Amino acid sequence: MTLTIQFAANSAQWEEYEPLLRDALDDRGLDYTLSTDVPPDQVDYIVYSPDSKVKDFTPFTRLKAVLNLWAGVEKVVGNQTLTVPLCRMVDDAGLTQGMVEWVTGHVLRHHLGMDAQIMNPDHEWTPKPPPLARERKVAMLGLGELGQACAAQLVALGFDVHGWSRTKKSVNGVTCHHGNHGLTDALTDAQIIVLLLPDTPATTNVINSNTLNMTAKGAFLINPGRGPLIDDDALIAALDSGQIAHATLDVFRIEPLPQNHPFWTHPQVTITPHIASATRPKTAAQVVAMNIHRNETGEGLLHVVDRTAGY
Repeated sequence: MTLTIQFAANSAQWEEYEPLLRDALDDRGLDYTLSTDVPPDQVDYIVYSPDSKVKDFTPFTRLKAVLNLWAGVEKVVGNQTLTVPLCRMVDDAGLTQGMVEWVTGHVLRHHLGMDAQIMNPDHEWTPKPPPLARERKVAMLGLGELGQACAAQLVALGFDVHGWSRTKKSVNGVTCHHGNHGLTDALTDAQIIVLLLPDTPATTNVINSNTLNMTAKGAFLINPGRGPLIDDDALIAALDSGQIAHATLDVFRIEPLPQNHPFWTHPQVTITPHIASATRPKTAAQVVAMNIHRNETGEGLLHVVDRTAGY
C-alpha cells in the first residue's frame, strides 16, 4: 500500500526539504506519495512545522503520526485535535550536535575569560589564569535530550555540572536536582547557568530577581532555550548590580528582538539571532524517513512525546 505523506510547513522549507525527503524515503525502500496538498482523509503521516497552517487535525482520519521538524513541541502538544503520536525532532547528527557546540563554546568563552583578552583596547597585561573546569559549578536547567547532551559534554571537560528538572532524573556524571527545592540547590553558588527548559506556564520567568540572587556573585547566564524563561527587567537589574557578570542570549520573548530593546545596547549582553541550534534539513529528513520506516515495519516510532512527562 502506498503511503501518503503531507509536508505541512512553509513553501521555502518545502523547496529545501522535498529532494532530501525523497532521497531519504527512497533509501528506506518506502512506497509513498509526498506532497503539500493532500485530501486530509488520505494522509498517513504529516511532516510538521508548528508554524504551518495545519491547526485542526480532526479531518485527518487515517493519520498515523505527526513528525515534528522542531525539537520544541510547545506550540502543538496541547492541541486537543491531535490524538495520534507526536514525534519530536531528535537529530543527534544535526540539531543536537549544533546545540552542544554552541553551548560548549560559550561556556568555555566565559570560563576562560576570553572577552577580556579579545576586547582589550588599553593593551593591559594581566596574567591571571582561569580556574580549572572542576572548580567551576555549572547549572544546567533542563535535562531533556538537548540538556543531557550538553551536560555530558561539559562533564567530559571536567566541569562540576548540576542539572535541574521538574521531575526526578538521573544523568551520568551530573548532580541532578528536581522540584522547587532542587532549583535552589542547583543555582546556589553556580558560576555559569545554562537554560534549556521548554516554554511552559511553569517555566515562565524561572530566572527572576529571586533566582538570580541564588547564583554566585558575578555568574554568567547563557540562554539558548526559550525567551520567556527570563524576566528581562530582573536580568538587566542583576547585570547592572554585578550579580550577573554577563548574559549570552540566543532566544527572546519577541523575535526578531526589537531594535529599541535594552539588551542591544547593554555592554554586558551578547546577542545571537536564534542560531544556537537549528534543524538541519539533510539529517532531519533522514530522521523522518527512519521513523516512518520503523512504524511501517512494526519496530515502533521513536521520540514520541509523553504528554504527561515533566521536563
